[in-house]
Amino acid sequence: MNSSAVQTEYEVLQLMRQCTVQFGFSHFMIARVPFGEQQRFAERLVLSNWPSELVRNYDSAAVFQVSVLIERLRQTKLPVFGATRSLLSAPGTAARDTVDALFCAQAMGNTFAVTLHTTHGEAFAALLSGARGEPDRAETADLYLTLLQLFETLERTFEVGASARDKLSMREIECLRWAAAGKSSDEIAIILGISAYTVSSYFKTATRKLDSVNRMQAIARAMRMKLI
Repeated sequence: MNSSAVQTEYEVLQLMRQCTVQFGFSHFMIARVPFGEQQRFAERLVLSNWPSELVRNYDSAAVFQVSVLIERLRQTKLPVFGATRSLLSAPGTAARDTVDALFCAQAMGNTFAVTLHTTHGEAFAALLSGARGEPDRAETADLYLTLLQLFETLERTFEVGASARDKLSMREIECLRWAAAGKSSDEIAIILGISAYTVSSYFKTATRKLDSVNRMQAIARAMRMKLI
């Protein structure tokens, strides 16, 4: 894997896709590890290929910070492997059951997870999910090293992307803020007194400036950068 020339988060996304397939998984996710505060999952999500419906429902379930898997990652520096439903909390709620059903529908039965740290000590969880079984010791070491290299590459893009703070216009920030609040393009157009076409245009430019692949990722990055 040649990651030395990677400059953007989109390029890291492509490398993560390759890594996921190479090791026999189907889905990946990188997010900041929550420690105590009740911050939404969507605000902590950095990179993933989870379907938007799954991200939306998992965020609504509000179980990331209290999930079994995250608690296990807090207590060890070693990789963790287990059922993906360990990303949920205790059973019994409709929201949890909906997410569990989506995990099953996506064939995300098992998850390999590790905690990775930035040079400043901030903790991130890197997860690979799919239908495959637990990797053996040699493959676990290979997988961990690969994720570590990818995360180091991703960390470089954080500083590159920081310049976006000075590039976004107030209108672009307003559109992202209202979208994060759950408003549709038509609703945002009415609120801001502009056309839906103009709103769409603002989303496109904001997504490009934030080096994102879609509106949801742009919103997540804007939240992470405390722009909205």
